[in-house]
Amino acid sequence: MSDRFVLILGAGLMQRPSIEAAKELGYKALVIDGNPDAVCVPYADRFEKIDLKDTEAVVNLALSMGSSLHAVFTAGTDFSYPVSVASQKCGLAAHSAQAALQASNKISMRRCFKKFNIPSPDFFEADESFLISVKKNGVSGITFPKVIKPVDNMGARGCRLARDESEFLFALNEALRFSRSGKAIVEDFMEGPEFSIDALVVDGKVIVTGFADRHIFFEPYFVELGHSMPSGIPEKQKMQIISVFTDAVHALGLSNGAAKGDVKYTSRGPMIGEIAARLSGGYMSGWTFPYSSGFNLTKEALKISLGASSDFSGIDEIKSSGFSHERAFISIPGKIKKIYGEDKAWASPFVKNIFFRVKEGMSVDFPRNNVEKCGNVISASAGRELSRKGAENAVSRIVLRLEPSNSETDRFLCGEELPCEKGFPVSAFRPGSELKKFFNGIGKNFAIEKNCPAADLIPSELTKPMEEVRDWNFRSIIDTVHLFDRISPLHPRLGAAEFWRCLLRGGIQGVLYYSDSVQLEEK
Repeated sequence: MSDRFVLILGAGLMQRPSIEAAKELGYKALVIDGNPDAVCVPYADRFEKIDLKDTEAVVNLALSMGSSLHAVFTAGTDFSYPVSVASQKCGLAAHSAQAALQASNKISMRRCFKKFNIPSPDFFEADESFLISVKKNGVSGITFPKVIKPVDNMGARGCRLARDESEFLFALNEALRFSRSGKAIVEDFMEGPEFSIDALVVDGKVIVTGFADRHIFFEPYFVELGHSMPSGIPEKQKMQIISVFTDAVHALGLSNGAAKGDVKYTSRGPMIGEIAARLSGGYMSGWTFPYSSGFNLTKEALKISLGASSDFSGIDEIKSSGFSHERAFISIPGKIKKIYGEDKAWASPFVKNIFFRVKEGMSVDFPRNNVEKCGNVISASAGRELSRKGAENAVSRIVLRLEPSNSETDRFLCGEELPCEKGFPVSAFRPGSELKKFFNGIGKNFAIEKNCPAADLIPSELTKPMEEVRDWNFRSIIDTVHLFDRISPLHPRLGAAEFWRCLLRGGIQGVLYYSDSVQLEEK
């Protein structure tokens, strides 16, 4: 029997479940990516270096496969349109090319939603000529806040909030810079909690296959520090969201494949952030939903592309019987000197996966989008709190120690910010009034003597409030001080006021950097 192939667009980590699904279903994985060093290239049965933006090249490869090609597929990429075009040309199952195009371009999507009265924010299109006009004539008539993002990118790259006129030009510049087509969308800001939905669409029927809480931080940017599966939202609100999501899927014309949505629940009810003609990235479709439900979503989506969908008669949702949580770990700006705690993170109960995006020697930054995070932990358990605590405990064990004497780290610890990024980046800890009084009262002459434990500085009456305040990597102030003492028991004499300032601003990274920089100066 001749080889049977599935063409998979993308060879990054998000595509690993697709490669596995193809092999488990008895097909060979023909994988394409513009990066021949992408992490999943070694697992392809055949790899071709093709820019995924080059739809013509994707189609030509698909056509060249003849009868040996049985499906074209992607998950967690921007490229559902090439998938649909190639599938259509080859007579394979997929969403229509028109529907995939509408779901890939945010302007087309918003126009479609407006036409069919799908709740979504008001918007307008902006390009280089609009930018020039604004520079010349100002932003008269534009009300704030506004969300500005590229029409054709994902991962929150180039996406941010313009809270007033002073931030608008910078935000628009960034959105245009990240857009492949040189176009941006400017839309009203939607206030409210956000949710992610995955679904299968079989002959127009929508089956929900994952409903998660998204945890978004760091205004004016939209950085997702994790998601929780399944959502804890009340059932009535959940069903309202699913209803609007289903209407949006139908409005776009998505009829045969996967669909993914980001929805906010606002004071006006559910409003659509976006819909994509594919499965989600961000570890949801390939990890947290399968862990929490036992349902191999990627395999089922691929079966639709193969024309062999399972029977979903009478089923509107595949529900999770367990719980799974994804949590990210992040860094302040600098260059990684050493990574600690991976073994301790793996030892955390209920941890299933730890994915590092960084390694020693790499430069890192405080994240402005979802690509700039340092890594992710995924947990799963029969109990919601057990799963959540497992993921967050694992994150708290991982320490990225930075090289001393770095100008980027210095600027962060000094609290410098750009005029167009007021309040960003945030500090690791934001203590209450009782702790502020203590920190403000530390004189410049107080010190942590050479090789003495920093924990000796903590007044016993402040232990509890220091345990209650946590940073972005889920450590308390107490945790951070004890962690410093374990990692760096031999340290130079450190100014107590500067120690606490660096800790509050940069967490464990801040105090290790301060100690290492003093040590370097003394050599």
